[in-house]
Amino acid sequence: MGQTDLTPPLGFDGGRAEVDPPAAGHFAEQPVRPSDLLLRAGCQALVPLRSALGLRRAAGALRHYLHGTGAPYRVDADALLALPAVRSAAGEQLDRWRAEALEQWRDGPRTAAAYPADSGWREVALPRAWGSADWRLALRAFAYRLTGTVRVAADGTASADYRFAVLTRWEAGRFARLHDVGLAKGFTVTGEAFGHA
Repeated sequence: MGQTDLTPPLGFDGGRAEVDPPAAGHFAEQPVRPSDLLLRAGCQALVPLRSALGLRRAAGALRHYLHGTGAPYRVDADALLALPAVRSAAGEQLDRWRAEALEQWRDGPRTAAAYPADSGWREVALPRAWGSADWRLALRAFAYRLTGTVRVAADGTASADYRFAVLTRWEAGRFARLHDVGLAKGFTVTGEAFGHA
């Protein structure tokens, strides 16, 4: 049986211990104007249009906003992790974990070992590329955190088991006024995926 390293986790510098999703504006504190009712009607028409265009994630997020419950909204973190921009950011972190684990392993007895790893919360913005359009309209940007364990075998091969967590606050961008007047409500977006690399 190998050893487990209990020192601080690999790959944390540059990350944040806690993420504070931006707080939504004050809910229902503004009076409703006729233009707000028109904006809500336009948003309601936008939901089926986005669906018809194949932008189902963008349609789902907007629909959830318009329902006005403010309940957390869960996204498919596996699908999000498959986007090139997200995969690249997570891949860089996993590469860093393995490199740091090998460096520590080489300084030790060179037996099988396991090292805890944590990226801390980091931000990723989704690009304007067509393949990311659905996700970009649904989220724009989000915070992610990778946590896991890097295992180094006795022969020096390294692998990582990880959890990819997503957290952001859906603020509605140009539709934020609907939250302020109580015709829709911002919400927290969460998701998680697990993997091995």
